[in-house]
Amino acid sequence: MKAGTALNTHLDHRNPLVFDTHELGRRPGAMLRLSREIAAPADLGLAGVIGVPEGSRLNLKLRLESVMEGVLVTGTARGSATGECVRCLEAVECELKADFQEMFSYPDADDRIRSKAEPADDAEDDEDTLFLEDGLFDLESVLRDVVVLALPLQPVCREDCLGLCPDCGLSLNDDPDHHHDAVDIRWAALQGLVTDQGVEKDNMSGTASDGVQSAAEKQEK
Repeated sequence: MKAGTALNTHLDHRNPLVFDTHELGRRPGAMLRLSREIAAPADLGLAGVIGVPEGSRLNLKLRLESVMEGVLVTGTARGSATGECVRCLEAVECELKADFQEMFSYPDADDRIRSKAEPADDAEDDEDTLFLEDGLFDLESVLRDVVVLALPLQPVCREDCLGLCPDCGLSLNDDPDHHHDAVDIRWAALQGLVTDQGVEKDNMSGTASDGVQSAAEKQEK
């Protein structure tokens, strides 16, 4: 769930996914609870599979805890996701509940962390650390990661969905007994030959009958 970003830049407090920690303070052990309803950002979910529609309601409940290194954010995001059943291609809607926990470090905590860490760990720490900027943190990257993990990779409209007929595409949910008579391709040519011969025999029989009828008519005359 790490976003792999360094110090955030130019956070806008008007952004609904940017939160202010000034009220929390820096005293270790201090706690603050926040609730916020936001409009879901674009492309939140699994592209082309399932996701939270842009602009739909998303409820966030957060618990901010002040610790030595920064602010530990624990929260839950709730909303509705829509997508397409992977079996029958019908529309799918499901409830989303994504839990997360992330540390946002104070910028000056980076020096303290470096002093305790092994030199070989510095690069990895830089990639994994999210920082506060002027007491603000941006939750968007964290939210995107947890939503992807919370959504089904192969959404279905129902667990017993029968899918589509592989031959004609008919929904088997509408007609579970639907089927096509299978024809062995090895016999297809022979079947066609038999059919042609049957037609030819019928034609010959018809011609013979016509001949007999003509002869009988002549004899009567």
